[in-house]
Amino acid sequence: MPWDELKPRQFPAFDKDLDGISRETMEDHYKLYEGYAKKANECRAILNEFDYSEIEGNQVYSPLRAVSIDYTFALLGYKNHDLYFGHLGGSGGEPEGRFAELIDDEFHGGLTEWKQSIRKGASAARGWVITGYDLNDGSLFNYLLDTQNLWAPHSVVPVLALDVYEHAYARDFGATPESRKNYVEAFFRNLDWDHVNRQLTQAEAARKGALASGAHEPAYS
Repeated sequence: MPWDELKPRQFPAFDKDLDGISRETMEDHYKLYEGYAKKANECRAILNEFDYSEIEGNQVYSPLRAVSIDYTFALLGYKNHDLYFGHLGGSGGEPEGRFAELIDDEFHGGLTEWKQSIRKGASAARGWVITGYDLNDGSLFNYLLDTQNLWAPHSVVPVLALDVYEHAYARDFGATPESRKNYVEAFFRNLDWDHVNRQLTQAEAARKGALASGAHEPAYS
């Protein structure tokens, strides 16, 4: 498979003093991101080396099963953090731009209810809270990932990612449920809405391209 090597990127957030999220936390967090890239590349190399006419496919245990599953964990660990770091370093405030328009139009209760949904989702999730854009119907909605490669819905593009694993906040806020709530408020204070809107623009462009080409599934009658 012609995979390119995954390489950790540099992000503006690491050159700034974030409000409530320390440089030490960010530096340690970045090391995890680097590790996910490294392991995803290692898994890709192993998957490329398999002789698929000979490799065992066994659902109890087989090298193919183990590497395939661990690859998705490493890959989504890389991708989720790529998104998360990308939209830190902003000035926060209320959602704005196209993202705000869509949320206000279609989320029951509008922007205020959406932010409450993120807050409550952060208390309920074990790993991530994601706002995703559904390529099938153009909707925006929040979903939870208890771990990085579980429950990611099909044909949904993440446009906003909130990491609620303890490594994201325990150093700065502690490891209690109340600590997590305080961290979520810090996350909102440091959001770059321009970055969020760029992710949404890319997702909407993909949907429009599919619709224009006719390469989309027709609506059910």
